[in-house]
This record gives sequence, C-alpha cells and structure tokens, in this order.
Amino acid sequence: MTKVLGVDPGDVRIGIAISDESGTLARPLNILRHVSRPEDAHRIAEIAQEAEAGAIVVGMPLDAQGEVGPKARSSLRLIEALRAICQLPVIPWDESYSSQKAAKIRIQAGVKRKTRAKPIDDLAAAVILQSYLDRQENVGELA
Repeated sequence: MTKVLGVDPGDVRIGIAISDESGTLARPLNILRHVSRPEDAHRIAEIAQEAEAGAIVVGMPLDAQGEVGPKARSSLRLIEALRAICQLPVIPWDESYSSQKAAKIRIQAGVKRKTRAKPIDDLAAAVILQSYLDRQENVGELA
C-alpha cells in the first residue's frame, strides 16, 4: 500500500490531504491559494512527489442528479492538467457535500464558532480522500 494525496479544488483555495502509509486514514495537509490551472497542477504534483504519494484523488462536485456540471468540468480540467505533467494515477472522486461534512466534523469536535469560520478546504480534502480510501478498502484494492 502507498500514500494517496487528496485534492479539494476550489475557485479561491485548494485543500490538500494525505493518507497514511497503509492507505486507510486521511488527514488534512495544506491549503493552497488558487493561482492558475497550470500553476495549481504543478504545485499539487510537487506536493505529491514530496509526500511520496502513489496516486492523487481529485474531488469532483457532481450536481444533484450525479451529473457533471460547471464545477465538475473545472475539476476535470485540473485532472487533465495533472495527468499531463504527472506520472501518478489521477483519480476523479465525487466530492458532493464534502465541505458540509467537514463543517459538521468541526462542530462535533467542539471547535468554537470563531475558529470554525476559518477555511476548511484541507479538512474537506481529507473527507474526500477518506471516502475514497473507505471505498477502496471495501473493494479490496486501490484503483
């Protein structure tokens, strides 16, 4: 098993998460400022290399019907940019409601309201990555 990098792409910030060596537990890693698709892809690829990740999972926000909408198309363009510069598998993963789940995690953890107002993009990336890891564990192997 190998580490997996999780990415929650956004218009302003990009959340980054990383799994443990066993590929079973995700944790928040970093929040990047969105610059441009090529620059973002380059920075994500560098982080993946530094973390010795074996794959990159990119959140793709599907619409209520599970279809690809404008936000998901933006994620697909980032995935294409990553695949063009990176030898690692780049895997799209449904990120629907990951930010809401991340906010709920903070509330359940007793984080004060003032602190909860801070960006949670890295935690959302961890939620996306954990969803992927849990699914792979159920399937029995990483995609």
